[in-house]
Amino acid sequence: MLNMASQVIETQGSRRRSAGFTLLELLVVMVIIGLLAGFVAPKYFAQVGKSQVKAARAQIDALDKALEAYRIDVGHLPTSEQGLAALQLQPQGEQNWAGPYLKKDVPLDPWGSPYLYVAPGTHNNDYDLVSYGKDGRPGGTGEDADIGNW
Repeated sequence: MLNMASQVIETQGSRRRSAGFTLLELLVVMVIIGLLAGFVAPKYFAQVGKSQVKAARAQIDALDKALEAYRIDVGHLPTSEQGLAALQLQPQGEQNWAGPYLKKDVPLDPWGSPYLYVAPGTHNNDYDLVSYGKDGRPGGTGEDADIGNW
């Protein structure tokens, strides 16, 4: 009887030991997850950057169309001082203004900075519409490159 009781206790003890994971097993799993994240994360974040550049180009295109509609109605583009706000609010003295020319407020670029509007433009356009990219400064390459309507 004593022999049988010790076998039951021994069996229950071995079950308890095999019921969980050891620290070593958990560390191995964490290392594997870390390695996978190290390979996947850079590719994912590169796609996010590309989509922000595409969104900026799409917003500039929409602003271009709104500025052209403004020009058709008013007869000229807004001045640099009036800026893109003239697409939402009628500037003083503009009798033929038929806006608002945008359904929503003038958007910020995908990085949270306002678009730069300059009339007349310096890139062989009547106006320049620019986002300075991720870094918010003129020039740059990749995601930091300027995105404009030229």
